[in-house]
Amino acid sequence: MNDRFTAPGKIILFGEHAVVYGKPAIAIPVSGMRASAWSETGENGLTINALDLNEKFSITDENNQFSVLAQSILAKTNQNEPNLTINLSSKLPQGSGMGSSAATSTAVCRALSGYLGVNLAENEISELVFDAEKVVHGTPSGIDNTVVAYEMPVYFIKGEKPETFEPGKKFFLVIGDTGIEASTKETVSNVRDNWKKEPGLMDGYFDEIERITNQGKIAIEKGNEKIVGEMMDKNHELLNSIGVGHDKLEKLIDIAKDTDALGAKLTGGGGGGNMVALAKDKRNQKKIQDAITEAGYRAYQTSFGEE
Repeated sequence: MNDRFTAPGKIILFGEHAVVYGKPAIAIPVSGMRASAWSETGENGLTINALDLNEKFSITDENNQFSVLAQSILAKTNQNEPNLTINLSSKLPQGSGMGSSAATSTAVCRALSGYLGVNLAENEISELVFDAEKVVHGTPSGIDNTVVAYEMPVYFIKGEKPETFEPGKKFFLVIGDTGIEASTKETVSNVRDNWKKEPGLMDGYFDEIERITNQGKIAIEKGNEKIVGEMMDKNHELLNSIGVGHDKLEKLIDIAKDTDALGAKLTGGGGGGNMVALAKDKRNQKKIQDAITEAGYRAYQTSFGEE
């Protein structure tokens, strides 16, 4: 009963903001930071016990992603509601662009289907989580549930089916948190204002980001971390050009670069939030994390791809 089922977070490595304008983006799993769920015998039906939120959800709660998910799984597997409590806990900060909502849903999906003795394939988990996320987010892009369910990098264009791809080697990353909560909605709308004012200029930036994202994908597949790092630096400069930078992000990026990171950029909405740095190897990864932590910020190590 006490099997733990887990799912990773995610970050955007290339193409944020430009993705809104039909350009590709690449998201990668954050395997070092996970949500986990485990089940224990319950009493009155099915309860999801979200430990970090200190909240419990029953299957009848409307407009809750976990309840919607549980109902879908029971319907899909033709099973009755069990007397079961699924405990849920997550290392992922909420609202930080790290896919916390898709990761927690995926962990719950795995725990419930595991308890029911049903083996769901990655694409089935991804679809169930996508449908549950619609309840919460209205129109999710499909990128989070795909990266999280498959735990693989995803190349994504709005309106098209996200496509997973295989890294050529293991890449070591450090995520640094500015501690500034930035609203993605706000940064997206500022970019739109800039685009309305100067469409030609902004489209030029988006085209350039597209080129970098495509080069980044090839470099990841070939396992060429030097080029991946260079593309991250270029993508970051363009994100500053479109107006989503922040002094604190620059500070963390400077710390990473001074500690020999191969590349560093903001990740997600910008205007605060997180940055990501690419390390040469495990030792360099630890050095970058220590340098960011010593400067008084939170930093996390993660990696993607196989050794």
